[in-house]
Amino acid sequence: MSAQPTLDATPAASLASLAALPSQDPAFYAQAYNNRANVPDNAVHMARWAADSALVRAGMVTYFENLAYGDADSPLAETETLDYFPAALRDDDAPPLLVFLHGGYYRALDKRDHSFVASVPTRRGVSVAVVNYALCPAVTVETIVWQVMQSVAWLYREADRLGHDRNRMFLAGHSVGGHLVTMLMAALWPQFADDLPSDLIKGGLSISGLYDLEPLRRAEFLQTDLQLSETDVARLSPAFMVPATGAPLITAVGELESSEYQRQHALIRAAWPGNARDDIALPGRHHFNAMDDLMRDDSQLSRALLGMIAGV
Repeated sequence: MSAQPTLDATPAASLASLAALPSQDPAFYAQAYNNRANVPDNAVHMARWAADSALVRAGMVTYFENLAYGDADSPLAETETLDYFPAALRDDDAPPLLVFLHGGYYRALDKRDHSFVASVPTRRGVSVAVVNYALCPAVTVETIVWQVMQSVAWLYREADRLGHDRNRMFLAGHSVGGHLVTMLMAALWPQFADDLPSDLIKGGLSISGLYDLEPLRRAEFLQTDLQLSETDVARLSPAFMVPATGAPLITAVGELESSEYQRQHALIRAAWPGNARDDIALPGRHHFNAMDDLMRDDSQLSRALLGMIAGV
């Protein structure tokens, strides 16, 4: 890469109890982070994501697939695309934009599996972009962070053409998508590019997110593909960074998620007290149905997200 994301990494010593790893046994992390093993019918849920996403795309009057946000000459150009869903209802002003970043432990899944997140916001006057990025082990986690920063910068610059308000851009993500949300909320955007404002991101939603990457480095089934070094963990763990602005961060974690997901959830709220806003309970939810309420207009999760967007 010709440049790297520039982030402010300041240790948060007061968070020692939550930041302390609960075990030195790699087997503990292999179990706690193996969501597919912990939810044996995970394939049913992922098939439902794909089916719901196909229905959402079929029901859209207009949407745009595979918009390229990267350099056409880049070897990663095929992976640097996004799908754009314009707001169905809008007033005289350009609508706000929600950018969704998918999970999959940086090594799986695709934007087309997540079109369903556009269903409620677009009906409520919010445009939605669902971003793709390259996957490990073909690239590093740091490269993925760089790519999603590129995507958001591109959406900022293309706001007039696409029709959204560049001054009302928000993020949402699930699992490692939540990690990417918080990395972008910690990014020093004017150092990334001098045409970008420091408060580019106006707020974020993280569902079952991950904010300290050290446990992933210790889980062999993940580390085989991620190849995280200690330096990578230090540079890429938003729990130990200072957020760039006071933008609100809404958090949610499934009640049935592992103890490590619960700890990571508590960690970011303690680390970012000035940003942490609504904390949405997800009773009876595990890793693969924690996003379900995003498809319900009347859910607490949707109301919190839309309320945050409307409040800016």
